[in-house]
Amino acid sequence: MADYPSSFDKEDLLKCARGELFGPGNAQLPAPPMLMMDRITEISGDGGEHGKGHVIAEFDITPGLWFFDCHFPGNPIMPGCLGLDGLWQLTGFNLGWRGWQGRGYALGVGEVKLTGMVRPDRKMLTYSVNFTKAVQTRRLTMGVADGIVEADGEVIYQVKDMKVALSES
Repeated sequence: MADYPSSFDKEDLLKCARGELFGPGNAQLPAPPMLMMDRITEISGDGGEHGKGHVIAEFDITPGLWFFDCHFPGNPIMPGCLGLDGLWQLTGFNLGWRGWQGRGYALGVGEVKLTGMVRPDRKMLTYSVNFTKAVQTRRLTMGVADGIVEADGEVIYQVKDMKVALSES
């Protein structure tokens, strides 16, 4: 593992979005408003449910978030795809945190279940990513993980077999 801390505040995440945390050409988070978390509270390369790494992060929900105005007017709901993107973002962040090189990109997800909604009265999302596989070879750098998104403690999204890779090309 690289020598990075095991938690990150908003300024650290913004450094990552600017390409300053893991270095140019390596894992990078999107900039706001597409940055889907405010802090990472835990990260490891050998923890989690399967002992292959994990990430836990939080996203503060406020009524003024950009997506509530457009999805849907008069019936504001956070798009479920943004919760999935937050899980992908954290999966790629973990690969960069491990010191692995390359730019991150999502490869897919095996299964997605949306069982709740994020409305403007929610206070906080908690993301949990648990790696089932983390592979680094000469030709492939990839993480496979399961994820859960909770809104104020209620499980609302569950995904299985998310795949994120890093590529130096």
